[in-house]
Amino acid sequence: MAKYRKLGRTSSQRKALIRNQVTALLNNGKIVTTEAKAKEIRKVAEGLIAKAVKEKDNYEEVTVKAKVARKDKDGKRVKEVVDGKKVTVYDEVEKKIKKDLPSRLHARREMLKVLYPVTEVPAAAAGKKKNTKKVDLVDKLFTEIAPKYENRNGGYTRIVKIGQRKGDAALEVLLELV
Repeated sequence: MAKYRKLGRTSSQRKALIRNQVTALLNNGKIVTTEAKAKEIRKVAEGLIAKAVKEKDNYEEVTVKAKVARKDKDGKRVKEVVDGKKVTVYDEVEKKIKKDLPSRLHARREMLKVLYPVTEVPAAAAGKKKNTKKVDLVDKLFTEIAPKYENRNGGYTRIVKIGQRKGDAALEVLLELV
């Protein structure tokens, strides 16, 4: 018996399809697809979630000093004239950051191999590039999804059969995070 379904595609197309569907599932929480695709996507998605659950608390908080540009009430940088040149004024600020331990960093990089970058566009300002923002799916996995499943041993997704698709009568399913 084969280890995976070929889904009628070449290996590169199949890998891209699965990466795309897993990214959509983790970003939106559910997707509608065919049964065969859902079963393949489920394997990858559950592996990523299991990794996130395992490495969820594997970091240390570190305080670092950073130079941050001083800004005025409009959000623009404050400039100061020094020796006839305009120079930006910087303030020194202490920030607390999460520093991944080696195993969590490795898990993060493994997840980044699978997940595509996601850009979120608000509905009100569609078509305007400045209003878009990048979604860090790996961070979402560690901070939102993993704590939800920390007391669960697998079975992070659910497949609900919807019915047959009108065009080709393929069995459609809803794949969702439990």
